[in-house]
Order: sequence, then C-alpha cells, then structure tokens
Amino acid sequence: MKLRIPPVLVFVIFSSLMYLLSRFLPFGNFEFFGRVFIIFFLLVIATIVAVFSLVQFFSSKTTVDPRKPDEASVLVVNGIYKYTRNPMYLALLLVLLAWGIWLGNAFNTILAAGFVAYMNKFQIFPEEEALAYKFPKDYRHYCTQVRRWF
Repeated sequence: MKLRIPPVLVFVIFSSLMYLLSRFLPFGNFEFFGRVFIIFFLLVIATIVAVFSLVQFFSSKTTVDPRKPDEASVLVVNGIYKYTRNPMYLALLLVLLAWGIWLGNAFNTILAAGFVAYMNKFQIFPEEEALAYKFPKDYRHYCTQVRRWF
C-alpha cells in the first residue's frame, strides 16, 4: 500500500485548515453554554479510545503503523474493536470536533467531514483491501459485524 500522507499529518493539515477557516471566515461563529464541557468530554473520550486501541495492538504484538497493514500479524477484533474498526482514526476525529468547537465556527464541521472522507478514500479503503487479502474470511466476517467508524 502506498500512502501519500501519514494519518497524523492529515490530522495536522485539517486542524490547521480549521484554524484558518475560523480566523478568516467572517461568519459562522457561535458561542453556547456548556461548550467547554463538551470539548472536555470529547477529548476524554478520544483519549480513552486511542489508549485502548493502542494497548490492544501492542498486547497483540501487531503493527500500529497505518502505512503497513500488510505487516499485521493478527487481526484485532476484541475490546474496542468490537465497536469500531478504526478507533485510532475515530479518536483523531473526536479531537478535530473538539478543536472545531473550541474555535467556534460552525463551518469547521465541513472540514471534519472532509477529514472523514479523505481518511475513508486514501487510508481506510487501502487498509481494508490489505487486511482482506491477508485475513480473507475472518476480515470479511468482521466487516459484517462492526462498523467502520462508530
């Protein structure tokens, strides 16, 4: 699998675009009661999801490098992976949503949706093809049981 841009760099690019949008777009700003609570909640959930998913990969002794899914030694399908096939990317999305709320511009949701679309097309679909090739029957069954994001 040839990966054009590593997922963490994609996250940085989208978070930078969100900042620029909120800084220079003259409309779409919002403020509401409880905003800080929602940001905190999203960040806590993102941290929990990321930590659990990384711990599961490390304890399964398989690669966490998203650029090399063909080097996976085992298909991780338990724990948090029973609920989402991509918890690490889900954690990044939750952080982006928290960042968008912090910046306070409603149009940042479009950029968060763009992040999901980009990750689906250029990262997740190629990963899924590699995993389906490496674990044909098990991965196809897993895909029927668990959703891609949440």
